[in-house]
Amino acid sequence: MSKFSDYNFKGQKALIRVDFNVPLNDKFEITDDNRMRASLPSIQKILKDGGSVILMSHFGRPKEGPSEKYSLKHLVNHLQKLLGNETKVLFADDCIGEDAVNKSKNLKPGEVLLLENLRFYKEEEKGDEGFAEKLSKLGDVYVNDAFGTAHRAHASTAIIAKFFAADKKMFGLLMEKEVESAEKILHKAEKPFLAIIGGAKVSDKILVIENLLDRATDIIIGGGMAYTFFKAEGGKIGNSLCEDDRVETAKELLEKAKEKNVCIHLPQDSIIADKFDANAEVSGALSNTIPDGWMGLDIGQMAIETFCKVISNSKTILWNGPMGVFEMEKFQHGTKAIAQAIADATKNGAFSLIGGGDSVAAVNKFNLADKVSFVSTGGGALLEYFEGKTLPGIAAIQL
Repeated sequence: MSKFSDYNFKGQKALIRVDFNVPLNDKFEITDDNRMRASLPSIQKILKDGGSVILMSHFGRPKEGPSEKYSLKHLVNHLQKLLGNETKVLFADDCIGEDAVNKSKNLKPGEVLLLENLRFYKEEEKGDEGFAEKLSKLGDVYVNDAFGTAHRAHASTAIIAKFFAADKKMFGLLMEKEVESAEKILHKAEKPFLAIIGGAKVSDKILVIENLLDRATDIIIGGGMAYTFFKAEGGKIGNSLCEDDRVETAKELLEKAKEKNVCIHLPQDSIIADKFDANAEVSGALSNTIPDGWMGLDIGQMAIETFCKVISNSKTILWNGPMGVFEMEKFQHGTKAIAQAIADATKNGAFSLIGGGDSVAAVNKFNLADKVSFVSTGGGALLEYFEGKTLPGIAAIQL
């Protein structure tokens, strides 16, 4: 594979797999363009070199083939705005049809062509070789810059790479950075290495926690999943979220951590509510003695102080999953305090990687995204990476 930053794209048509799966409101307006912005450095480098760019992406989950709701044409004006008026942005109403073929063929250096939604074809998700080959014929060079889909063996993320010579396929700048940051956490983490794992379900994070037990010094567990651990320890958790079928697993993870000398930190106290509601009655309790009829919806002040201390002593920090229901103002305090503590630790020299939709939403909400080392664009992909799995989209380029 070639290194993107060393490659000269002059006179080349670069076919880039991007992740433009952005949220739209009912007026087809983009409500969060982070994923589009993240791909700009790669696009701009190619255009600056004197090359042209063909962008392909999936968008939503169309079930019945082409539909207005899932058309990428809704993104054209915004892409034009991001790239500036001096860059001509074209749109093809198909990704492999006649329009796509003709517009790709006639694309001039400095121009950008956005192809219609790849998932309008069932062959994309099936990883169909014929479909991948048709896509590959549109460009001279293949660039994968969509880390968010790297864990899928789809036609445009994994299969397509086999139709390009080793020196004609590469990661884009975003993907390079994603892989580098994840590798740094997994294989080159400076100790003490802290993993902060939150969110609702233990079942979503078991493999990640298991894999991190061989690497981390400390693991903080927060969010709804913490109560399954308290139940495993014989605590009373009231009406808090609990996966009863995972209580034994939680017990095993706590035992494994002890054996491996990894310190697991559970939130000593919780902010509790009488119902899952923004206007609920709120109180505080120790996390293992929550009264019946009450549920833990955030970490409490003692937990915040303990966790912040662990964060400030860490040299490498991975954060995946919030500490509570931070979307509701009454229960955002814990997540906000953790985000701030990570930003402070980063300022003092720690390396911090934020990954997973909710953690990313939290650092953005509290305006701390530029105060951490790296914010990943891939939720599921990053989790699978940390579970120790091979990601097809990465392996296809490295072969």
